[in-house]
Amino acid sequence: MLGDMYVDVVQKDIKNVHLSVHPPTGRVRISAPLRMDLDTIRIFAISKSSWIKKQKNKLLNQEREAAREYITRESHYYLGKRYLLKVIEHNAPPKVILRHETIEMYIRPNTAIKKRKEILDEWYRQRLKGMLPEIIAKWEKKVRVRVSEFAIKKMKTKWGTCNIKAKRIWLNLELAKKPKRCLEYILVHEMIHLLERHHNERFLAYLDKYLLQWHSYKEELNRFPISHTNWNY
Repeated sequence: MLGDMYVDVVQKDIKNVHLSVHPPTGRVRISAPLRMDLDTIRIFAISKSSWIKKQKNKLLNQEREAAREYITRESHYYLGKRYLLKVIEHNAPPKVILRHETIEMYIRPNTAIKKRKEILDEWYRQRLKGMLPEIIAKWEKKVRVRVSEFAIKKMKTKWGTCNIKAKRIWLNLELAKKPKRCLEYILVHEMIHLLERHHNERFLAYLDKYLLQWHSYKEELNRFPISHTNWNY
């Protein structure tokens, strides 16, 4: 407890202390080395209190999408562009077709909202899987690293993660809704972890070197309305 603010403290076998503020409520978490005593961790948290409050306020004030019903003329996003959903009932397996201004979702009559969401999510997943190999290949040449595997999954608190040992990158399914440049920013961010594990000065120097405009891409990504069930980065 820090004043009126709860802080989750986890001590593990790491070299540096890490501070994070998690959406949607601004939960504060500190990961600290095993050797660091609680008084030192508390002093660290106090020194960062103004930054913590700023991040919490940003999260709490961020615009959120309304819950989706997956009905005709409802707004949905793909690669940063707004589309109107057009639901078409038919007696055949479901499918989704992207048009110039609409996303057509073909479903069987009386398909439940949960199933409609699953159908659209799977379409987003397949679109990402189709475009990522080319993007990864481009950045592998620039960053000079090798990605052994990538996958798409739903994540509550992160846009992406990197398993450094396996050279595996996981990307959040929600990125299919964001501009392609934001998708590339997250991908490059995770690829740079293959060069530097921690978010330190060396890591930031790599970001500046390979993606000079990463600050603006990060701000753009976090300005987009977030899902009513989701978070920030």
